[in-house]
Amino acid sequence: MIQSASKLLTVDEFITQYGDSPDYELIDGELINMEATGLHEQVVAFVGRKLNVEIDRQNLPYFIPHRCLIKLLGTETAFRPDLIVLAQTQLVNEPLWQQEPVITSGNSIKLIVEVVSTNWQNDYARKVEDYAILGVPEYWIVDYLGLGGREYIGKPKQPTITICTLVEDEYQKQLFRVGYL
Repeated sequence: MIQSASKLLTVDEFITQYGDSPDYELIDGELINMEATGLHEQVVAFVGRKLNVEIDRQNLPYFIPHRCLIKLLGTETAFRPDLIVLAQTQLVNEPLWQQEPVITSGNSIKLIVEVVSTNWQNDYARKVEDYAILGVPEYWIVDYLGLGGREYIGKPKQPTITICTLVEDEYQKQLFRVGYL
């Protein structure tokens, strides 16, 4: 039996068809189902709550949108981060923001947080590269179950938070594990 390849989507088609659905993102034109569990959502909510408290405490002009896409210009990729902190003052430079919650510039982003699930390879490899190219200054990978590969979280595998800080055009990574905090 011959299987036909699934039709690749453009970012514009993706936004039209799936822009309001939190269940999908687009990588190189391929629709990716994001299979979040209740515990995954609980971790995202916890991190978001703590970040909002700090944003308020420091009276920063930042906010965490309920849903947002990151459109990588020149590609057919649109990421839907688990959590994103945006700089309100930069949104005037976002060409799509007034019509839809889509960000195209790293200047608008202060922080992205991805909570690792079964598609951990995207969080540790693909997104690290793409977010660095976009110029996102800080990227956190919260691997609360220790799912990532040993080359990313060490051996033995255990829950790890990886803080990626952009230095020039590459991320410097710092890993935090139980007993190392």
